[in-house]
Amino acid sequence: MKPLLPITQDTVVTLSYQVRDTQGKLLEASEQPMAYLHGGYGNTFEKIEAALEGQTVGYSSTVTLAPADAFGERDEALVQIISKTDFPPGVKVGGTLRGVADDGHERIFTVVKIKGQQVTLDGNQPHAGKTLQFALRVLEVRPATPEEMAHGHAHGAHGHQH
Repeated sequence: MKPLLPITQDTVVTLSYQVRDTQGKLLEASEQPMAYLHGGYGNTFEKIEAALEGQTVGYSSTVTLAPADAFGERDEALVQIISKTDFPPGVKVGGTLRGVADDGHERIFTVVKIKGQQVTLDGNQPHAGKTLQFALRVLEVRPATPEEMAHGHAHGAHGHQH
């Protein structure tokens, strides 16, 4: 039986995850496993990489991330009220659209409220401002290919497709 490969620089890690708020409410769960390239490529949060460093297949852990270590604090400047006439018909609460924030950066805005002729959009990531608990389980660890290292992300099953 060959020894399990530990999670180190330039390994591809496949894991399942659940994200909960501090009250234990499930916010998100992986329907399919997710693969990322480990080692500072920015494919997952730094504190998750630190918690997984040196671990092997079968390892499970829950990592709690403060807003600064996850999606950042909420920025109320990213909440905008727009006239409903500026939207195509059928705009609904929960819908998303791509737009440009006042800072000039492209963002995904979520429709959070429609009241009369006013539509409230929020350009914050939905989990911004929240302390989050990530329950992680390592399913596979393999060496990254030279192409994955050059591209800075995992390819293939559960990774990035070109």
